[in-house]
Amino acid sequence: MAEQEYSLQIQLFIEKLGRLEAGERARMKRNAGRTLAESRNALGLFYRLLPPSVSEYQQETYFLVATLYPLAEGGAHGNLGDSLRRARQVQNTAGLDRRIEILLDADSSQLPFRLRQAIHFLQSNRVRVNWPQLLTDLLLWNTPSRSVQQRWARAYFVNPNPPKTENKGD
Repeated sequence: MAEQEYSLQIQLFIEKLGRLEAGERARMKRNAGRTLAESRNALGLFYRLLPPSVSEYQQETYFLVATLYPLAEGGAHGNLGDSLRRARQVQNTAGLDRRIEILLDADSSQLPFRLRQAIHFLQSNRVRVNWPQLLTDLLLWNTPSRSVQQRWARAYFVNPNPPKTENKGD
């Protein structure tokens, strides 16, 4: 599949997620972090959203993103490392740094749990997620070069700006 076609397929999938009704979003949200085999009342909905050209080995990744999507707002720029950096504050730096390192080292079996934690954290800090980029990155998560993990680490840890301080005047 050509790269442009691949990107369009991801964009259309994310747009379909954005059009889910409240009950459908809740159904996907209840399955956050589960595999397709562990899912409950979500398979029919998921396969209606899934583009027909998605290969069988990519379906778990699409399902993971579909279940995480209702947990946080979209519309961010950059990758997940950028979003996590934006949520970084003086009072959470040490703990968040450790969580990011654990996420970056997660294998395929640990990734759904670690990502669910990260997405919940972003939502609690009102930081948006770039859903198309996240799906693109997760599809490449297991490449031997670990290029996705390197990009996320660079976006999070190579930060010329100090962490935000808590704004007590609000």
